[in-house]
Amino acid sequence: QVQVVESGGGLVQPGGSLRLSCAASGSIFSIDAMGWYRQAPGKERELVARIIRGGSTNYADSVKGRFTISRDNAKNTVYLQMNSLKPEDTAVYYCHVVRVGPHYYWGQGTQVTVSS
Repeated sequence: QVQVVESGGGLVQPGGSLRLSCAASGSIFSIDAMGWYRQAPGKERELVARIIRGGSTNYADSVKGRFTISRDNAKNTVYLQMNSLKPEDTAVYYCHVVRVGPHYYWGQGTQVTVSS
């Protein structure tokens, strides 16, 4: 099993920044990918960004140029730096971990609210 714990959400004004963190623990060998999804009220969960073994990254078009995903392999932690936040970025953000198998794991979610 893999435990996934997120932190770093909160309330921020439009144009502001937040950094989300996600730490994976437990059976963390052979992690293929770590990433972030988000779900706004009344909408489906969508991929925000992910980083794959080897360092390749993918971003949703809506966040390209504003969000940056990075990973600390020694700490099994992935970060999402979010800049120039917009009200439409408001959502619950979930960390997602994929382990060889494949096996999928989700965090409990962290709320990000962008509002003046």
